[in-house]
Amino acid sequence: MSLMPVAEALEKLLSDVSRLEPEAVALEKANGRVLAENLVSKRTQPPFAASAMDGYATRHRDLAVGSELDVIGEAPAGHGFAGALGAGQAVRIFTGAPVPEGADTILIQEDASRNDDRITVNEVPRNGAFVRPAGLDFQENQILLSPPLKLTYRHLALAAAMNHPHLPVVKQPKVAILATGDELVRPGSEPGPDQIIASNHAGIAAMVEDCGGLPLDLGISPDDPVALAGHVRRALSEEADILVTLGGASVGDHDLVQEVLGQEGMDLAFWRIAMRPGKPLMAGRLGRTRVLGLPGNPVSSLVCGLLFLRPLIRKMLGLPSGLSAPKQAFLGANLGENDRRQDYVRATLHEDADGRLIATPFETQDSSMLALLAKSGALIIRPPHAPAQEAGAAAEILVL
Repeated sequence: MSLMPVAEALEKLLSDVSRLEPEAVALEKANGRVLAENLVSKRTQPPFAASAMDGYATRHRDLAVGSELDVIGEAPAGHGFAGALGAGQAVRIFTGAPVPEGADTILIQEDASRNDDRITVNEVPRNGAFVRPAGLDFQENQILLSPPLKLTYRHLALAAAMNHPHLPVVKQPKVAILATGDELVRPGSEPGPDQIIASNHAGIAAMVEDCGGLPLDLGISPDDPVALAGHVRRALSEEADILVTLGGASVGDHDLVQEVLGQEGMDLAFWRIAMRPGKPLMAGRLGRTRVLGLPGNPVSSLVCGLLFLRPLIRKMLGLPSGLSAPKQAFLGANLGENDRRQDYVRATLHEDADGRLIATPFETQDSSMLALLAKSGALIIRPPHAPAQEAGAAAEILVL
């Protein structure tokens, strides 16, 4: 099977992916979730003309510097004044309280002097000052929030004001994550002389959460077909929307993942991508469960997750891919010519004195080196067969 271009692989991966079904969640559990349906206001806000300041509800035509008004009552928030204002009268009012019948202007307390039940006007406000009309914010039956929308504190505050205790959101994709390899042990374990600490699952699980998915850690499977098959069946029994395997999808004698998945009924969509890092990427389906086989090398795994897993999860949520359009930067060091694979080169990123983005590639790009990825601000995108470039040349980057 020949190497598939990155763009073609991504298009093939997403071509038949649909948004997951909606579910209702409590308002306080909806932060970060994706709205599934239009949200219609259940009330008018504010439902009545309300005072925007502490002061006195008055009739504007009664106001003149030095004029005196009789205070006939009080209107704190939540307790409106039951009567109506007549000529030369005022009502003590507080922020948020309904404006009494007959009043049209709020005289703020700083602009009045009070003596018992009479006030003297010290400064005249404009007609209608500090009165919030009914419906100033929104009207009943108005559509205020629409999908696709990832809900934040701003949207949840609005939904609460609209009187929605529950919100319709898209079901979160459940992503089962399976690390493979006899050489791997959990963080915190004491590795044997020929073993290393597993790291990919931690980064991929965090990426899943950041995208709005639910990670399900299946642990580490040894290089044993029976054990691998058991983990795969667990993912299916847990009704995972996506099964992500880490490592073991290449062509070595101990790379068993693709073989076992095939035996379990996987329909292979593609395998081996013309990219660096991450050539041994695999995609397929096991019934309703999408399968994404990421490479075992940590940097390859995370870069492939960024380019393929993240868009897959976001499409299941009904969101755009999340892959920002490449930005232009300028190289901070020379780059040699590229081969037939699209290269994603780790680089630091900073602005120079002229405000230009400068991407400086690390000299070493080994796909096992997580420390360099953690220091990187961008990936420089180099198309297949790109010629050598000198420092200062323009380049396309993905900002991390």
